[in-house]
Amino acid sequence: MEKISTLVGCLVISAVLVLSVGSAQPEIIPADAKKYIGKTQTVCGQVASANYAARSKGRPTFLNLDRAYPNHIFTVVIWGNDRTNFRDPPERAYDRKKICVTGVISSYKGVPEIVASDPSQIRLGN
Repeated sequence: MEKISTLVGCLVISAVLVLSVGSAQPEIIPADAKKYIGKTQTVCGQVASANYAARSKGRPTFLNLDRAYPNHIFTVVIWGNDRTNFRDPPERAYDRKKICVTGVISSYKGVPEIVASDPSQIRLGN
């Protein structure tokens, strides 16, 4: 009986490993993000411009990857209500740094974006 439960345990662990490896999404560059609208993805690029729009509705922070506003091709949006989740102001913490952001890609006025509500969605890149 002990051998059977050990075998079942090994099979369950193997299945979990196969599923987690099989479901891992490769990182993509900002220019390719438009191909993944509606999907959860990790986008990596250089923060080309960062702005906290404190006087705009929702007080958003915009991190534009690879190209600065107004020629931006991908944006990370952090809404004002979520800024307190970040230890340092995001427009300063990530400005000019390579980052990777994970989340559902949406589109605003034709530009792909990910809304980041938690710092765990953003990591510093290599």
